Amino acid sequence: MHHRTVAELMTRDVVRARRDLPFKEIVELLAENDVTAVPVVDELDRPMGVVSEADLLRKSSDQADPSGLTPVPHIEAWERAKAEGARAEELMSAPAVCARPEWTVVEAARLMEVQDVKRLPVVDEMDKLLGIVSRRDLLRVFLRHDDAIREEINRDVLQQTLGLAPSAVTVEVRQGEVVLSGSVEFKSLIPIIDRLCRSVDGVVSVAERLNYRTDDVRPSPAGT
Repeated sequence: MHHRTVAELMTRDVVRARRDLPFKEIVELLAENDVTAVPVVDELDRPMGVVSEADLLRKSSDQADPSGLTPVPHIEAWERAKAEGARAEELMSAPAVCARPEWTVVEAARLMEVQDVKRLPVVDEMDKLLGIVSRRDLLRVFLRHDDAIREEINRDVLQQTLGLAPSAVTVEVRQGEVVLSGSVEFKSLIPIIDRLCRSVDGVVSVAERLNYRTDDVRPSPAGT
């Protein structure tokens, strides 16, 4: 099976900020390019961190309300340092959490989840910036056509990986939702089919209605 890689999904023409870029120019950079965050790079074009609208807004939230109605929120020391920052390297969230171009959608999505980030700079073996991949980019796999998903399950999962005859299992796909029906030789094969189908890019859910001819899961009676 071919899993879509970060290289296939990432944005290659990356808007980036120099480490010494002033606050106001960062705001202008975001606005001019209609983006919400940019990687901050050093002199060798290696990501140091990411500066986002949320990072910049700390400066506004740290200011007193002229009306006196809203108290200044309590912030930690590191947040105050950001609020008082004037350049990209002082404002950014660091270190940069990066991905490699050969990673699959699953690997990138798991890292985003673990690190609680919305985007990942993509770097080469020298840690130089190649692109950037966002949550929206990863969701593009769910735009695959149903016919493409059906073909991949039939060809790559059922026939090439599991060696099943084309007539053994019928695959129906609608809006990424897969329904499997038919009959296989062994009961133990059914959860394997289910798991492999779920790993196909673009699959939203799998419902199996498969029968089996031999129950190789139930323990044999004692003495047999």
